[in-house]
Amino acid sequence: MTPLWYVLGFAFAGVSFVFLTIGLSWLLSHRTKGDRHKGLPYESGIDTFGDTWGRFGLSFYIYALLFVAFDIEVIFILLWALVFGDLLLGGFVAMLLFVGILELGLGYAWRKGVLTWK
Repeated sequence: MTPLWYVLGFAFAGVSFVFLTIGLSWLLSHRTKGDRHKGLPYESGIDTFGDTWGRFGLSFYIYALLFVAFDIEVIFILLWALVFGDLLLGGFVAMLLFVGILELGLGYAWRKGVLTWK
């Protein structure tokens, strides 16, 4: 029963931290309207050029998703390398399969032209 209390304690601490930081930022934030210049968007203190609500291209999001996928792959490979001595051949084959599937996804994205910058 003790591990359950650890999980519940960490869950309570995590939820409490989120709500406490949101509440603290609300208490410390400026809630006055100010003048008309306060809510304007700026680029390094200079008025913006053109439309400030322009959309980003889809390629930015695809690059971000690929980065996250391969970043998680690096974390898994690091953890796998730490316990490599205990895994033997089954762990090695499982990691080869994992990396192979991710490489197939990268090859597919490359073949579709997702990685070309336009």
